Amino acid sequence: MNTSTSPLAELATSGKPIGVGIIGLAANGSWAERSHLPALRAVPGYELRALSTSSKESAERSGHKHGVSRTFGTAAELAACDEVDLVVVAVKVPHHRELVRTALDAGKSVLCEWPLGNGLAEADDMARQARDRAVPTIVGLQARSHPALAYLRDLVTDGYVGEVLSTTVVGSGGAWGGTVGPGDHHVLDAANGMTLLTIPFAHTLDGLASVLGEPEELRIDLASRRTSAVDTGTGRPVPMTAPDQVVASGRLPGGAVLAVHYRGGVSRGTNFRWEINGTEGDLVVTAPIGHLQLSPITIEGSRGTDTGLAPLTVPESYVRVPGLDPRADAPAYAVAHAYQRFLDDLREGGASGSGSSASGGALGSVAGSAVGGTLGVPDFAHGAARHRSIESAVTTP
Repeated sequence: MNTSTSPLAELATSGKPIGVGIIGLAANGSWAERSHLPALRAVPGYELRALSTSSKESAERSGHKHGVSRTFGTAAELAACDEVDLVVVAVKVPHHRELVRTALDAGKSVLCEWPLGNGLAEADDMARQARDRAVPTIVGLQARSHPALAYLRDLVTDGYVGEVLSTTVVGSGGAWGGTVGPGDHHVLDAANGMTLLTIPFAHTLDGLASVLGEPEELRIDLASRRTSAVDTGTGRPVPMTAPDQVVASGRLPGGAVLAVHYRGGVSRGTNFRWEINGTEGDLVVTAPIGHLQLSPITIEGSRGTDTGLAPLTVPESYVRVPGLDPRADAPAYAVAHAYQRFLDDLREGGASGSGSSASGGALGSVAGSAVGGTLGVPDFAHGAARHRSIESAVTTP
């Protein structure tokens, strides 16, 4: 579908704001409140016009708190609202497919949080529905939109490390450790599709692939070293069926070796470290938590005759949303840049803006060396492909 025929693209190029409705914007502590709300307010070109939650009453409370006048107790009512052009699905994964279908059936474009579906079959189904309706979509794999990763991608492309020999990641997953918050029990149940594998590991793998290319060989081993976690509110054990150890190995384009280890819980040592080692230099990415998609990112590098690492500051030209601080606003920072990139795609004819299945996230391409990177925001087709890349690589005991 050409962007010239996309109503959303026409709206974006007209200079009028895209009306957004968020499913799951609650009044207290929701992910949408911490990320999508500040992101939308920081990116010119969007206007938050509606929200829905699990009931009419809770929606009204949230609307009063966040200054949103149109509030609905059901997703269907929100999707039917004429003022809403883009529906954001920001709820737990088991509800994604039903809510996405509701929005697509209403003819609306959709941003769905990651994981796209509860498994590959659901993700494929949503990607097919979006393709059949030829509407622009976004999947919430926002790490690749972070300015730090765009800069890192260009450093590698421009030869900072020379030929890439290997890359190594170690990360902590937080929630899948020895303790669990009272409201987080759902992530411990593998049946809900919100696991160490599908959330922090998958976000990081997608960000890594945007920098170094899609792995040509990948093997993923899972292990369950813990079978329960202690609820921090009650002190009682909660069963854990989701693995708490993810170990991946493989090869990248050109033969570079890949090794990734994610462990549940929080380490007293390193919670995120990513090294890119090459013939001419090294790059090191660190973060205080293992969720690359919502963490402030630090880059250091060394090359040639340098004997120690030195900080590498992301140039201002990569920062497209100056109203947010990468540390103080970390949960919203990459999300905001994804929203900005989506606007760019719509205005410039990018694949995610056209409703095409061949997005900038078509698993396999690496951005060119243009400042800020050239990858489009990932769409549902990319999301389904990312699900497939992970599920196909998991080994069975």
